[in-house]
Amino acid sequence: MIAEVIVDVAAHPIDRPFDYAIPNKLEPLTEPGMRVKVPFGNRKVLGFITNIKQTTELDSAKIKPIHELMDVVPVLTPELLELAKWMKEKTVCFEIDALQVMIPAALRAKYEKRFVLKASLEEIAPQLRPFFAKRPFVRASEAEEFFSQLKKEMDKGTIMADTDISQQTAVKKVRMIHIADSLEQLEAIEIRANAKQQLKLMEYMKANVGRAIESAQLQKEAGTTLPTIYSLVDKGAASISNMEAYRDPQLLAQIEKKESLSLTPAQQQAFDAIRRSLDTSRTFLLHGITGSGKTEIYLQSIDQVLKAGKEAIMLVPEISLTPQMTVRFKERFGDMVAVLHSGLSAGEKYDEWRKIQRGEVKVVVGARSAIFAPFQNLGLIILDEEHESSYKQDDSPRYHARDVAIWRSEFHQCPVILGSATPSLESYARAQKGVYELLVLEKRAQNQPLPNVEIIDMREELKKGNRSMFSVPLADAIRERLEKKEQVVLFLNKRGYSSFVLCRDCGTVMQCPNCDISLTYHRSTEMMKCHYCGYDEKVPTTCPECESQHIRFFGTGTQKVEEELAKVVPEARVLRMDVDTTRNKGAHEKILAAFGEGKADILLGTQMIAKGLDFPNITLVGVLSADTTLHLPDFRAAEKTYQLLTQVSGRAGRDKLPGTVYIQSYTPEHYAITLAKDQLFEPFYDQEMAMRRASGYPPYFYVVNIQFTHEDLMTVSEYAEQTVRYLNSQLSPSTIIIGPSASLIARVNNRYRYQCLIKYKKEPKLSEVLQQLIKIYRTEWLRKGATLSIDMNPTSVM
Repeated sequence: MIAEVIVDVAAHPIDRPFDYAIPNKLEPLTEPGMRVKVPFGNRKVLGFITNIKQTTELDSAKIKPIHELMDVVPVLTPELLELAKWMKEKTVCFEIDALQVMIPAALRAKYEKRFVLKASLEEIAPQLRPFFAKRPFVRASEAEEFFSQLKKEMDKGTIMADTDISQQTAVKKVRMIHIADSLEQLEAIEIRANAKQQLKLMEYMKANVGRAIESAQLQKEAGTTLPTIYSLVDKGAASISNMEAYRDPQLLAQIEKKESLSLTPAQQQAFDAIRRSLDTSRTFLLHGITGSGKTEIYLQSIDQVLKAGKEAIMLVPEISLTPQMTVRFKERFGDMVAVLHSGLSAGEKYDEWRKIQRGEVKVVVGARSAIFAPFQNLGLIILDEEHESSYKQDDSPRYHARDVAIWRSEFHQCPVILGSATPSLESYARAQKGVYELLVLEKRAQNQPLPNVEIIDMREELKKGNRSMFSVPLADAIRERLEKKEQVVLFLNKRGYSSFVLCRDCGTVMQCPNCDISLTYHRSTEMMKCHYCGYDEKVPTTCPECESQHIRFFGTGTQKVEEELAKVVPEARVLRMDVDTTRNKGAHEKILAAFGEGKADILLGTQMIAKGLDFPNITLVGVLSADTTLHLPDFRAAEKTYQLLTQVSGRAGRDKLPGTVYIQSYTPEHYAITLAKDQLFEPFYDQEMAMRRASGYPPYFYVVNIQFTHEDLMTVSEYAEQTVRYLNSQLSPSTIIIGPSASLIARVNNRYRYQCLIKYKKEPKLSEVLQQLIKIYRTEWLRKGATLSIDMNPTSVM
């Protein structure tokens, strides 16, 4: 039998299946979807079996056998193998990249060079013998200074170079102590009278005859130590075994089960439409204003799916939303829920994935990659906040979770629910055309009014002499809420202390030496950091250009706002939530739990607090600068601003207390800001669609962004020019090609960046032309140090 294997080598000529013979002893075990070690060239690599066949067109004498099976059961289902082929075509990536993204990082291969002893110890050079005395191999990293010696031995054939492939995380094992089954057996054991610890442990064992207990738990309960346990094991009082266990990612307290809530008439109508379509691959756009009860519809729809014996995937965009969403799902479905997001360790993710693979859970809650959960009988897929750009992967394979969800829904004949208060223009346009079915929730679940939104013109504040980042009305409102013991959320669209550091005498801005971007000042460490390449340096005391001492910090960051708050309301207890304060594991949960328990009056944060927060005591939301995303050179700038303002406004007044929102802006007349005030989505949609039609952007056109990088500016511009000439000669006249031009940030990590855009409505040759472009890049440009990336339907063209 022959296995078709996709090998773990991301290169263009190798992006196809290779035939390998399946050794007779492995035939009964081998299935598509398993990982294997195979010889490739003069080394061993990991591969995925995508098909098994009886014959091959190649010379059977030349076909190498599979070296080893890495799995006992397939890690990928036949459906996911099909999906990888579709992703390869759709996102213009290598098939191995698509296969790797579907498995947890713990299963991805770890390659280690090592030298293996092929003869007896006496036959090799004396100085090498200590290395091989304890084990038959030595890792290359341990023997670097003896490479010349090892080379001589390899020439003699006494030592062989080899590549060891292992997975990155092992299965967790716990030590179990099995206490003897009979009391007579325990009583027959003799213990010296002065062995007090053993006597004490024996009393515990007699009271727990036949019990199996984890060794750490036994030490705790019996107040004993490991050596004491081993002493009694040696005497026959118990036996030891290693048992597989799951790592527990839950940092949450005990969760009580909760029943379904009763639905409002609008919720019921949406729920009925979904319930009627549970056996179809229909896509629903659930457009409900903030607080309209979309989550309850998700929960009750999943309940229906589970009753039919099927499984469900629930995606959320931000890791910070996952804890709150997890609690709600665990309250409803208990242990049937697995959680997958980037805040888990590799081992925890691996364990959660194994629960799904083994069919031990029925529901997955997680971020983007949870869309690949290896369920075999999917009944429903939900994307909450479907407009979020975090559903699109930034590097290869550049897939969008929404596209993968719709592909899987067609495979399983199950519905997809896309939920949002501010749907993406593409999704809403599809709903208007009838491609998706539109479900609308116009009122909040408990009929609470939407918060009262005030837009504050910061230009007027400046005229009045207020140079603070807090307008007078917002500062007064914060003080008022503190007096009433209510909570406040302050939103700022960036992190760090200041945007940039500038010399006031000569105007020099402190730049990153590797990138064309200014350094960001971080007060906590007194450092300036580049958020692109990671470069950092101390803040200078004098200007490096003119040696002036007039160094000033411009712009606003979360740390600076926190300091300013201390001046405005010194009595307030402030929690800050941004990338810097949530680096540690579990930090999101801790900050949100503390705020929920009323341990702080003000939650100050970046985008991660704009969505999904549901606390009854928040009555005031302040948006400190609505313009940050508005003036970016990106066709989605207005859409992202509208979405962000609507989402963050929706955090206020979600319970009985009415909410107020203050939006501070230097361009308060912009339609994205004025229409976000009253959450008027349709007028915003109409106006933004008119702008997109006039400028020829999605949803009226599809867009492809092609980016080039190289260490030399002239080289990268030449490759970009060649590409545009090639595209113009190959694509139809109706397709528009913009560029090439330098990217918005023209240099990152000492590499210059150029890009060009393809805009098209119908382009039958596009896939073929892009594949040909990759071929040219792989055969000619890659050797010269260039990189090329192709992003189909990018979320941003910056």
